[in-house]
Amino acid sequence: MKSIILVGGMGTRLRPLTYEMPKQMLPLVGVPMIERVFEMLSRHGVTEVVLSLGYLPHHFISAYPDGSIAGVKISYAVEPEPLDTAGAIRFAAEHAGIDDTFLVVNGDVLTDLDVSALVSFHRRSGAEGTIAVHPVEDPSRYGVVVTDDGGRVRTFMEKPRREDAPSNLINAGTYVLEPSVVSRIDAGRKVSIEREIFPALAGAGTLYAMVDDAYWLDTGTPATFLQANIDVLNGRDSERVLPDLVGTTWRHSTSRVAASAHVVNAVIDRDCVVGENVVLDGVILMPGAVVHDNVQIRSSIIGPRAVIGATSVLGPTCVVGAEVSVADGSQLSGEVHLGGVS
Repeated sequence: MKSIILVGGMGTRLRPLTYEMPKQMLPLVGVPMIERVFEMLSRHGVTEVVLSLGYLPHHFISAYPDGSIAGVKISYAVEPEPLDTAGAIRFAAEHAGIDDTFLVVNGDVLTDLDVSALVSFHRRSGAEGTIAVHPVEDPSRYGVVVTDDGGRVRTFMEKPRREDAPSNLINAGTYVLEPSVVSRIDAGRKVSIEREIFPALAGAGTLYAMVDDAYWLDTGTPATFLQANIDVLNGRDSERVLPDLVGTTWRHSTSRVAASAHVVNAVIDRDCVVGENVVLDGVILMPGAVVHDNVQIRSSIIGPRAVIGATSVLGPTCVVGAEVSVADGSQLSGEVHLGGVS
C-alpha cells in the first residue's frame, strides 16, 4: 500500500526551533521524528511513501539521499505554493500516480494506531474515506466527528468552540482514502480536507470513522513535543532499543556531562556540554547545546548550539532557539520563546 505523509507545514507553534528545521525533522530522543512515522507505517505493510513537502524541503531530501527509511521507498512531491491539506494530497497523489486505496498521515502525530485494522474497517464499510478518531478532553483544536452505530460520519465540524463540540472524538490525522476522493479536490487552489472535503463526504454518506484509543499525541506544540520525548524515555516505544539510556535520561556518547549534574527525564543530544551542579528535569538539549555551571532547567527545550549562562534558571516552559546565548544569571519562566530568523 502507498501512503502520503503531510509534512509541508511551517510549524509555527514550535518556533523558534522550526526557523531552521521543519518540525518533522526535529529529533525525538536523537532520531528525526519522521523516521518514527515511517517505522510505524512499515510495520503495517506500507511499501511506498510520498512526502508532501512545502517548507524547507531540502532538509528531507538531503537527509535521505538513498530514497528510503525503514525499508520504505520514498518519493518527494514539493508544492510550488502552499495548497492546504487537501490540495497537498491531490498534488502528491498525482505526482506518485496513486490509483488505488491509499493512506494519508499527518507527519507530526505519534500514534500506536493499528493501521491494518483501520484499512480493514474501511474496506468492510465500503467507504470512500475513513478517518481514525480519538477521544480527547478538549476537542476544540481539532476536527470533531459524530458517527452512527456503524461508523458512518454524520457530522464533521472543524475546530468548534469547546462548548459547541458535538462529541469528544477528534480527527486523529490518519485517513484511508479511495482515488475518487482526489477527484473531489479542485486543482490549482488551496483546499482544506477538514473544512471542505470531509464535510462533503459526510454529506454524501461515504465518510466513515473508526474509534481508536491507542497512544496518540499531536507533537506540534513545545509542551507536546517535550511530552513525546519524555514518553519515549519512559518506554512508550517498545519497538526501539535506546542505547545510552540510563534510567529516564538519554545521553549521546559524544556529549559531556559533569558528574555533579542531576538529570531526570532528559535528552542530551550529540556534542552537548553540561556543567557542574546543573539540574535538568524534563529537558531536551538539542545537538551542540551548552549549559554552564549551576544552571537549573525544567520542562524546557534548548535548541541546537544554544548556550545557557551560569546560574541561570529556566522553565517551565522555555524554548531557546538555535545558537541563542542566554546571559549568566537569567531567570525565565512561562511561555518564553527565545530566538528568531537570522
